[in-house]
Amino acid sequence: MVILPVLLLVTACGGSASNGRLQVVTAIYPLAFLAEAVVGDLADVSTLVPPGVEPHDYELTPSQVASLRTATLAVYQAGVSAAIDQAFAQAFAPVLETGALVPRLAATGDGHDDSGDDDHGHGYGDDPHTWLDPGNMRVFAEAVGEAVASASPEHAEAYRANAAALDARLGALDEAYRAGLVGCERTAFLTTHAAFGYLAGAYGLRQLSIAGVTPDDEPSPARLAELARQARAEGLTTVFFEVLVSPDYANTLAADLGLRVDVLDPIEAITAESRGGDYVGVMESNLAALRTANGCP
Repeated sequence: MVILPVLLLVTACGGSASNGRLQVVTAIYPLAFLAEAVVGDLADVSTLVPPGVEPHDYELTPSQVASLRTATLAVYQAGVSAAIDQAFAQAFAPVLETGALVPRLAATGDGHDDSGDDDHGHGYGDDPHTWLDPGNMRVFAEAVGEAVASASPEHAEAYRANAAALDARLGALDEAYRAGLVGCERTAFLTTHAAFGYLAGAYGLRQLSIAGVTPDDEPSPARLAELARQARAEGLTTVFFEVLVSPDYANTLAADLGLRVDVLDPIEAITAESRGGDYVGVMESNLAALRTANGCP
C-alpha cells in the first residue's frame, strides 16, 4: 500500500514538541482540515499559509521553514507553491506528499475540455488541486490517520476512529455530488482559475477557465474571445470567480455575454467571505452553485 513508506519514515524519524504532543505541520488549509479532524485534541496542527492568503505565490518565513525541522509529520501537496515545495523537500520531519497517493492530472487551462486550444494552459506540469475531489480527500485522510497512528501508537485507536468518521463525512459529500449533478442541462462550467479539473473529472463535468492553475495568469485576447464563443455555444449561464482573487476578468466577460457571476471556491483557505465554515461546508456551497449554473433538477 502506498502509505507504507510514509509510516516507515514516521516510525524512524518522528519527533514531538517539548510538551510531548505530536506536531503536525501542514502547508495549506485543506490538509490542515484533514489533520485536525484526525488528531482531534491529541496533537497540535499548524498551517503554513495563513487564512485569507492566496497560496500559489506565498513565500514562507524562516520560522515557518524551521517548524519543519521539529514536526512529527509534515503534510503538503506538491505544485501549489515553489517555495512550499522547496521547504518540504528540505524538511527534517517525515513528509507526506498527498499528490503521490492519487493519479495526477496534467494542468491545462481547460481542465477536462479537450478543445485543442493551444493558446493557453501549457507548461504548467501537474494540476496540484487534488483536494477538490472528495474521493482523493478520503485517501489523504486514511494516510494521515495511519501516519499519526504509527507515530503515537498509544493513541492509534483514537486516530483511526477519527479518520473513519472523517471518511464517512467525505463519503457522504461524494454521494451528494454524484446525486446532485445528474440530469443537468449542461456539463461545462466557466471559471477564472483552472483549479477544478479533479472535481470535473470525478463528476462528469468539463472545466473552461480564464486563467491556468495559478490564478494570476493573464489571458490573451484570443483566449477571451474563444471562451466567449464557447460560452455562447454551450448556453452557459454563469462565470465563476473565487474570493481570494480579483473578479475583474469574470465581471468583464460576464458583462460582455450577459451572464451572471458567482463564487466557485478552490478552498485554498477559509476566510470570513467563505461560503461555509470548513472544507465540507464550502464544497456543499460549490455543489449548490454548480447545480444552479448548470440547470440541474
